[in-house]
Amino acid sequence: MRGIFTKVTLGAFLAATTIVKAQKNDLGAWYMYFGNNKISKKLNFHNEIQYRNFDAVGDLEQLLIRTGIGYDLSENNNNILLGYGFILSQPYVNGEKTENIEHRIFQQYITKQKFGRFYLQHRYRLEERFLQDDFRMRFRYFLGLNIPINNKEMLPKTFYGSVYNEIFLHLNSPTFDRNRVYGALGYVINKNMRIEAGYMNQIQENRNRGQVQIGFYNNIPFTKE
Repeated sequence: MRGIFTKVTLGAFLAATTIVKAQKNDLGAWYMYFGNNKISKKLNFHNEIQYRNFDAVGDLEQLLIRTGIGYDLSENNNNILLGYGFILSQPYVNGEKTENIEHRIFQQYITKQKFGRFYLQHRYRLEERFLQDDFRMRFRYFLGLNIPINNKEMLPKTFYGSVYNEIFLHLNSPTFDRNRVYGALGYVINKNMRIEAGYMNQIQENRNRGQVQIGFYNNIPFTKE
């Protein structure tokens, strides 16, 4: 199992690096860690780090750190969460790199459904964004689907396909912010860990930009199950 995990991780990283280098001007790379750890039967601790680059690695576009406490309204489902995010952005303006810091408070609701071998997730998120020179509120709706390939369920040692669409809407003008469409191949390492490597296309202000993404998911509980 460890050998397979190493090969999948190395292969995903090399593929991302090769693709990004080949299209450096059009394609970025996001390296992401997501933790969702039980701290009691009903409570969970969300922790997340995303390192986003304009290229394969080294030219930072954005560093995002997000955390929060959630509560399950039903057993392992229907989770409500209150969280905080710190976002450091380094965009290019007229060819010069600048730096912006954003503090973000967010509330979200996640509900999950299973139809046969289809794992469906809805996420509704409201964000209060404290920008350096502005305050904005934004609503996001995420619809994701995971489909196991070599097993009927998301068991250890299972490869799976993953797709999602997420739309971002401002509560003030202009209403539309962006839309993200994503497709990936994932691998379930064990019942608490999995990894994904895929591609996301983002539409924003009449502009399309692609991102290679590698994500690691950790659900190891902090309490005895």
